[in-house]
Amino acid sequence: MTDRYRMLRLPQSLRLDVRGAGHHCSRWAGHRAAPGAAPVLLLHGYLDCGATFQFLADALEPSRHLLAPDWRGFGDSEWSPQGYWFPDYFADLEAIVDRVAPGQAVDLVGHSMGGNIAMMYAGIRPERVRRLVSLEGFGLPGGTPERAPGRYREWLDQWRTSPSTSVFPSLEAFTTVLRKRDPRLPADRADFVARAWSELLPDGSVRPRFDPAHKRVNPILYRREEAAACWAAIRAPVLYVAGAESEFLSRLQGGGDPERMRQWVPHLEPRVVEAAGHMLHHHQPAAVARLIEEFLAD
Repeated sequence: MTDRYRMLRLPQSLRLDVRGAGHHCSRWAGHRAAPGAAPVLLLHGYLDCGATFQFLADALEPSRHLLAPDWRGFGDSEWSPQGYWFPDYFADLEAIVDRVAPGQAVDLVGHSMGGNIAMMYAGIRPERVRRLVSLEGFGLPGGTPERAPGRYREWLDQWRTSPSTSVFPSLEAFTTVLRKRDPRLPADRADFVARAWSELLPDGSVRPRFDPAHKRVNPILYRREEAAACWAAIRAPVLYVAGAESEFLSRLQGGGDPERMRQWVPHLEPRVVEAAGHMLHHHQPAAVARLIEEFLAD
């Protein structure tokens, strides 16, 4: 039997009504946080959830007040029947910031999709972001206009059927699959992630905890030039962290290299975490936490 991960900081479960949709949040209270102090917001990536920031929360200073929302349609947050649109995440993030830090600038730590949301939001609302940590949030390859007809066609075709997710015969089977996909993940952390990412069904099988509608393609092509225009408006210092063994930078064909990103983000500080892939906060949480602590305290 797999050893269970031992949490050093126990999270609280919090629900917020965000623009008419119930959002679940994992909250780690800082034991010396000043009354009214804004939490550091931890923003998860695609198909992930806020709970798996547990490893990072355990490695950060216990005085840090942390809040990790589940984006709509992920984790224990409500689903959106009409689908998902990327600008909704900016509006959801702003509603959360207004709720937990009214009138304050906040520190954002975002991974992958969460990093991309944070990077663009920091340019859209520069006055609301004090410092920004982007963990492998490098944008996406840009889509060329000639791909638009096929993308819209694919999206329309996908609406003819209901999307579904895989069902695994047991939690142990799901954990085994996760470890095969990500061999850098220790057994106890893989077990924790599997539990956070799945819901138990009556027959003992498990199903991933996200809305299958997320598997539909986005009919609107990614416009990297628009993202770069938002990045150029960022005023906050940016810690830009990559995993040394991540494959994501190569997919961008140099588009996410720090020197190229510096063309748009003037206060960008690049760092690389050794022995880590794309899920670097799962692989090397202590090293990532050390970089974040140094950056936030600077």
